[in-house]
Amino acid sequence: YQHKLKLALIGQSIFGQEVYNKLRKEGHKVVGVFTVPDKNGQADPLALAAEKDGTPVFKFPRWRAKGKPIQEVVAAYKSVGAELNVLPFCTQFIPMDVIDCPKHGSIIYHPSILPRHRGASAINWTLIQGDKKAGFTIFWADDGLDTGPILLQRECDVGQNDTVDDLYNRFLFPEGIKAMVEAVHLIADGKAPRIPQPKEGATYEGIQKKENAEISWDQPAAALHNWIRGHDKVPGAWATIDGQVVTFYGSSLLDASVPAGQELALKGASRPGLVTKNGLVVFGNDGKMVLVRNLQFEDGKMIPASKYFSADETTALELTEEEKKMAEDIRAIWKGILSNVAVIEDSTDFFKSGASSMHVVRMLEEIKQKYSGLQLQNEDVYMATKFADFIQMAVRKFRGEDKEEELVIDYISKNVNDMTVNMPYQCFINGQFINADDGKTYDTINPADGSIIASVSSASLADVDKAVAAAKEAFENEQTAEEGSVTRLADLMEEHQEELATIESIDSGAVYTLALKTHVGMSVQTFRYFAGWCDKIQASEYGATIPINQARPNRNLTFTKKEPIGVCAIVIPWNYPLMMLAWKSAACLAAGNTLVLKPAQVTPLTSLKFAELSAKAGFPKGVINILPGSGGLVGQHLSEHPDVRKVGFTGSTPTGKQIMKSAATNLKKVSLELGGKSPLIIFSDCELDRAVKMGMGAVYFNKGENCIAAGRLFVEESIHDEFVRKVVEEIKKMKIGDPLDRSTDHGPQNHKAHLEKLLQYCETGVKEGATLVYGGRQVRRPGFFMEPTVFTDVEDHMYIAQEESFGPVMVISKFKNGDVDGVLRRANTTEYGLASGVFTKDISKALYISEKLEAGTVFINTYNKTDVAAPFGGFKQSGFGKDLGEEALHEYLRTKAITVEY
Repeated sequence: YQHKLKLALIGQSIFGQEVYNKLRKEGHKVVGVFTVPDKNGQADPLALAAEKDGTPVFKFPRWRAKGKPIQEVVAAYKSVGAELNVLPFCTQFIPMDVIDCPKHGSIIYHPSILPRHRGASAINWTLIQGDKKAGFTIFWADDGLDTGPILLQRECDVGQNDTVDDLYNRFLFPEGIKAMVEAVHLIADGKAPRIPQPKEGATYEGIQKKENAEISWDQPAAALHNWIRGHDKVPGAWATIDGQVVTFYGSSLLDASVPAGQELALKGASRPGLVTKNGLVVFGNDGKMVLVRNLQFEDGKMIPASKYFSADETTALELTEEEKKMAEDIRAIWKGILSNVAVIEDSTDFFKSGASSMHVVRMLEEIKQKYSGLQLQNEDVYMATKFADFIQMAVRKFRGEDKEEELVIDYISKNVNDMTVNMPYQCFINGQFINADDGKTYDTINPADGSIIASVSSASLADVDKAVAAAKEAFENEQTAEEGSVTRLADLMEEHQEELATIESIDSGAVYTLALKTHVGMSVQTFRYFAGWCDKIQASEYGATIPINQARPNRNLTFTKKEPIGVCAIVIPWNYPLMMLAWKSAACLAAGNTLVLKPAQVTPLTSLKFAELSAKAGFPKGVINILPGSGGLVGQHLSEHPDVRKVGFTGSTPTGKQIMKSAATNLKKVSLELGGKSPLIIFSDCELDRAVKMGMGAVYFNKGENCIAAGRLFVEESIHDEFVRKVVEEIKKMKIGDPLDRSTDHGPQNHKAHLEKLLQYCETGVKEGATLVYGGRQVRRPGFFMEPTVFTDVEDHMYIAQEESFGPVMVISKFKNGDVDGVLRRANTTEYGLASGVFTKDISKALYISEKLEAGTVFINTYNKTDVAAPFGGFKQSGFGKDLGEEALHEYLRTKAITVEY
């Protein structure tokens, strides 16, 4: 854009201020600002910015009198000599004498996709009428009401639970500012279009005021929800309860069974509402439900709707000396904002004293600068508008007393395994459990019998964006994990270990005893181990001081520093849902990052229970976010998202390759733990019974759904037949059955599609000529059970010799007696390199083989022995990067080199 213009800005608000600042920064000259008079002694933000820069500012209360332009006002306007009028947000009626005066006329910002929703309450009506798209228009002003030719338009999706504030803050405000500046550039360069507005689809709605915002109850739930959110925060949808007007805020559609609660009569409603632990539930005429979070009474007091019957029971706190000082500091901040108020009394009402929503942001930012540990939200101000109430609320938050109360959870509860398990089923975003933005759910299945455990929220693209934004905000505000919160999380996981193991068992099919010891037990150990790293990474010894060669005398010092990366996306598999979460998340959090985690679609429940425990452990909002749902949708969007700086993935090799491609969009860091075909070599000089026992564990541990499972056994010829015989004898002793039964050895495969894939795998082995010694069939009982399987006579070219089964299938090949190098060549003839093993009494031979095996882990005379302090990861197409141990931290850190001349 080459040309610059002389501009008159006519309008008000922070939006007008930002447009003014950006236009000046781009080199345009603002020759005059025309805004509203001061209110309660406070100038409008646009006026403040212009006065600070020395730009002429005019504050006319009106431009017309008795329908005619006020000539003195018009003359003052003409005196500045503007070439274009820019109206970013204007509530005054501007005469056509002013609109048409400049060389280029006037442009106006309007928050709807014109010609739809002409009028002053456009954003409200976008939501009230349930539009799927919102947006804004910049148009050329004419003598009609929002009817002028279109210069440019932008649109965005409307989320199911978006409010006016959500749309404005996420899109209409930031993108509107950019578009206003772009429009001025286009005009300056003579490239601005004038597109007549179509007549088709044009609507005009009047200004929504409090008196016409009453809720009409005889509507479907979706219409009630749209009405409530369309009036949130101004003017506020209301109903009459117990003889007084009560305003409703924070609505969402509730797709669940009717919760328990206390009935509350609503005037005009055929069915009473329910005050529940999560808020007020109201019913549409279609029987569906809307959940309302907050209620405001006629005196301005706002409460959580869940506290309707106990709103006056809170006892006033007695403040400590430190808290009294904080209260006086906040009083001073209020006084700086409410400059028209002589003294800030306990009864001073923030909004009745002249403050507006823009002052809420300012007040919270000033408090944050003084007390970084006090995390307040905009909603907190609306909930406590009087100074004394605000201080009580702030102190409770400062003490942490409100943390558990803030966590609202809808559980799916089941009586199973001699206990009641409570399972969250919604997305966990920014410290709250919420439904998916589009309301979609899917069923998660118990593999032991094929029954539905729960309907779980299926995250949408909008949910990914929300979660990433929450994680990014938390990271930028340095709200990350600390040793205390990570340790508390480990303690809570241990305290809930039986419940976690039960959920893991019914959701993934893991045998309960194994889930308790390994799935949960190692997860607890992992978080304890990495808790110790939280305060050490930034310590000076974790960097390095480096001698450098420079011209003498050398007055340069170079040192390195380890820094967290930022927002990390973690995508985990279904075989060890909780343990894979722990292996990646613990290192990620200890390094100082924030995360968005996508559990496997078929096993989301322990991840969501983990989210609950993390909130109770005191993790700040936004640090941990959990999104159940489709890998192709959620995982893909996380991999591509420009604000995600690292992806940690465990899963299949083809999916890992796709993630690498997607991550290239912004060259984010990637670590991948992928497929395996781990060789296990068993020599004749081994302890045979131990080799049989360990070999079976290498294959059948966790039903074979084990990333490091021995995908192929090479058994020396002289012991081959005896080894196979002993394995089959031991398999026949294994009990296949209910994973919650303490005597069960072998549970169901994780899900039906995987069972079918395994059966096809076995059919392929038979067709190619391998000998099926045992198993290969589905067990005849409900659920997804498969017999432990043994193949022999497997040749190197066969499919089952090359590809991973990820199930209880032992694939055995002979090798000639004494042919060490030959079996090594065969073991390494695979594109995978995750793990491997060798059984022999000859330690020299074992160490020689461990050097030659191309795998990230080598087990000698043992198998499956992982430890939280030992790095874990693969070579070749099994991926790169490490989980566990100190090396895992490097996957979530970046190194900065700093050189100082002294």
